[in-house]
Amino acid sequence: MSADPRLLVIDDEPDLRTLYEMTLLREGFALDSAGTVEDALELLGSRRYDAVITDMRLPDGSGLDILRWLEQQGRSERALVITAYGSAENAVEALKAGAYDYLTKPVDLRQFRMVVASALGRAPKAEGTVPRPFSSAPAASSAAASSASLVAPVSATAYAPTTPGAFDPLASRAVAAPAGPPAHERRKTPRTPPLTGSTSALDRLVGDSAPMRQVRELIEKVARSMAPVLLNGESGTGKELVARAIHDVSARRPQPFIAVNCGAIPEQLLEAEFFGYRKGAFTGASEDREGFFQAAQGGTLFLDEIGDLPIAMQSKLLRALQERSVRPVGAVAEMPVNVRLLSATHKDLAAEVGAGRFRQDLYYRLNVIQIRVPPLRERMEDLPAISTRILQRIAADAGVAPVPGLTAAALATLSRYSFPGNVRELENLLHRALALSSNDGIDLADLGLPDSVLGLDDAPAETNDSAAEPLGAALPAEARGDAALPPDLAIYLDEVEKQILLRALEQHRNNRTAAGASLGLSLRQMRYRMARLAISVGGDEA
Repeated sequence: MSADPRLLVIDDEPDLRTLYEMTLLREGFALDSAGTVEDALELLGSRRYDAVITDMRLPDGSGLDILRWLEQQGRSERALVITAYGSAENAVEALKAGAYDYLTKPVDLRQFRMVVASALGRAPKAEGTVPRPFSSAPAASSAAASSASLVAPVSATAYAPTTPGAFDPLASRAVAAPAGPPAHERRKTPRTPPLTGSTSALDRLVGDSAPMRQVRELIEKVARSMAPVLLNGESGTGKELVARAIHDVSARRPQPFIAVNCGAIPEQLLEAEFFGYRKGAFTGASEDREGFFQAAQGGTLFLDEIGDLPIAMQSKLLRALQERSVRPVGAVAEMPVNVRLLSATHKDLAAEVGAGRFRQDLYYRLNVIQIRVPPLRERMEDLPAISTRILQRIAADAGVAPVPGLTAAALATLSRYSFPGNVRELENLLHRALALSSNDGIDLADLGLPDSVLGLDDAPAETNDSAAEPLGAALPAEARGDAALPPDLAIYLDEVEKQILLRALEQHRNNRTAAGASLGLSLRQMRYRMARLAISVGGDEA
């Protein structure tokens, strides 16, 4: 960034263009201006700028034409779009085209100065050395831009759970990683970088399969804007790691990254934990306490398993996103907040909306850009690299040297497993294997999993109940040798597992605890498998 940033202002209304120019000149910026797309592209072709501020509607085109040109040319200028025709559709389109932020007319000049300062990574002179967060534009502005705001230099915080009985996720603080170069100046991330103590989240996304290359490309694209991102994927796929990677690549990297598991907070504490509270607001509130939004000020707030939020809390979250402000419990006035929101879920939120369990307006506000995090079974070619990286980390933590590797037999066995728990399950398995291994390598026996668990048993299952139906009777014809092999093994195995679970539930009168025990599963494992296979029957009573 140069000492005197140069900006390009594009607006076909001379009075507004003059107003923007006077405002920015007072901030110490050098300026050029244009009234049409043609004039703007001519200026952009002759020199580079630090930021471009453009009206949406222009006589010979639109601000989107400018954004697309910048994208096609690989230019580094950050673009701000200003329009009198605010709508969710325009906002989404502008942000997807690469806009840094989106404002609606009439523009509040204080807000205008701060957004420009945010895009340039500096504080506005009119606000002193520390930029203050601002309230949102009217609700008519974009669904996407509701999460966009400036980067304020506040102290970094990190989410850390506290001891039971003193639920205070914000009590533990940690300094965030040091600032890196802007996103447009970073080189492409190597696919299998060496393991170091400063490895970033993007570096930790191991694998060079097509699904992972697509995820990396999306991370680098969405990090440039402030659009809300919804991460969708099964449990254990690494959704939080993807969220951290987006934060690390973005301009908000020096600021806090707060990760929250929405399903882990008791419903009666949700509002206080999200928005904070004032002293005396309720019994036990002996002092003011900030919430997740305040702790993430200037940075990124990641809401994991957002599909688990109750409807009442969804309404309060929607208002916070619309207004860019929160009201702590016990407070009279709202306070502005400045966070970028990332969310994740393993559920089909569109189906949840259809079933009335998730607010449609909140869904549209969160789902501006969606990234699907693939399950491990869809990128098994990455298994060797992932296993190596996990073993390096586990061995380093345990002080084990040299780092053991998987034998060919162990790797071949793992490659035939569907990993319903994904990378998290693989990590737990390798933790156990490393602890049990007595050699330089991890062999098949060290994995500690019988063939029946891995689905490799060729022999029929035995049973002590002579009256019980043979297990093979529950399988599709192709599994019994009566037909051709299945065209999709993963789908076929899911169907087999579903039929077995349904039979067990039927035999135990839909009691999940008893049905799971009959299959050697805990209640938690039974719940996970039922959720994954969309089985909705059953209760927990003994």
